[in-house]
Amino acid sequence: MQQNAAAWKLLTSEQRAGWDQLGALMTRTDSLGQTYTLSGAQAYQSVNNTRQAAGDAVVSDAPALATPDPVAFGAITLTAAAHTIAYTPTPLGAGERLFCYASKQTSPGKSYMSDLKLIHVSAAAAASPADIETAYNARCGVPVVGNRVFYSLCRYAGGFLSTPVNTSAVVSA
Repeated sequence: MQQNAAAWKLLTSEQRAGWDQLGALMTRTDSLGQTYTLSGAQAYQSVNNTRQAAGDAVVSDAPALATPDPVAFGAITLTAAAHTIAYTPTPLGAGERLFCYASKQTSPGKSYMSDLKLIHVSAAAAASPADIETAYNARCGVPVVGNRVFYSLCRYAGGFLSTPVNTSAVVSA
């Protein structure tokens, strides 16, 4: 993030104007449910931070806004020995990736969790299912039978993420 903040200062006025135009098209919702648009610097950070998370190069010129369609959940396999998420479409399109966010394990009685972390980014054009066992275990520990894990999946393309698709599962034996 610091690299992108520093790189913003090096852009030309024409490049910044392009990011300002893109930011005016990008909307977010704050914690009170109010919608707002991004500044050019925020749009630059959003696109390039996402591109870097996907393993893509940073861009100086603002791309055209192209939000991908969301993925659909299939089956979740969640045990102490296996952790996969099936999704459609499969395979993803050329250059598209799956971003998988997950929560730490929690009580099975919980129905909502907002603290999800990015734990897995698929390869481009990856096919379902996503095997997230190693990434999840490294970040959150081995799943314990009876605990709940929350998930959010986004489809990535060109620096933009789809609307998230959210679900949860209880660890089975």
